[in-house]
Amino acid sequence: MIFITCYCGLNAQYPDARKIIESIDQNMSSENRVFSSSMIIHGRRTTHTVKLKTWTAGEDKSFTEYLFPVREQGTKMLKLEDQLWIYSPSTDRIIQIAGHMLRQSVMGSDLSYEDLMEDSKLTDQYNARITGTETVDGHQCWVIELTAFVTEIAYHGKKLWVDQKRNIPLREEMYAKSGTLLKRTELSDIQRINERWYPKKIVFRDMLKDGDGTEFIIEDIEFNVPIEDYIFSKASLKK
Repeated sequence: MIFITCYCGLNAQYPDARKIIESIDQNMSSENRVFSSSMIIHGRRTTHTVKLKTWTAGEDKSFTEYLFPVREQGTKMLKLEDQLWIYSPSTDRIIQIAGHMLRQSVMGSDLSYEDLMEDSKLTDQYNARITGTETVDGHQCWVIELTAFVTEIAYHGKKLWVDQKRNIPLREEMYAKSGTLLKRTELSDIQRINERWYPKKIVFRDMLKDGDGTEFIIEDIEFNVPIEDYIFSKASLKK
């Protein structure tokens, strides 16, 4: 009985983990958004930069155009629900990326096509529990473990270090069902944008490959702005 009392008292210190991930969803999700970004890809021998512009609507629609480097200019990606197509101007062909191909690296980066397609709310995919507190870059964080309750998902488990004041993850680890650590991210340059906290820089590291990671930098972003429906169509890939 004494053990049970102490155990309950210890857990009473922690807030509701689900409410925290609901707050994360409120910060990170939106009806739609338009943003320009750069991926700085640090390989084993070289570093190169890719510039992109992306339009998203909800969780199921996304359109991305490559702006730089010149050799990739005009390459476009379209996501509709769980389907992904890529248009290459050099071949003038539209190719669907599916199955195991979704796990391939994008432009040699630490992001896979699955990562680019993933835009679902945490509350729609994971159960959550707080396991403790730690400090990350001077910010007191809740340490939260997430376990997926859906089967079709890239990462069966996640571990988040969530800023207690801003309800935004500052660090994240993604795990396979086997428990293998697959990816690690560091989120920084957190800014207040339209009544939400949002990271302008994320460093991705694929833990199964060499290299010094990939920096994903948001250069500008607008939330909940009008987007024409035609953008999210296969016809727009060749325009």
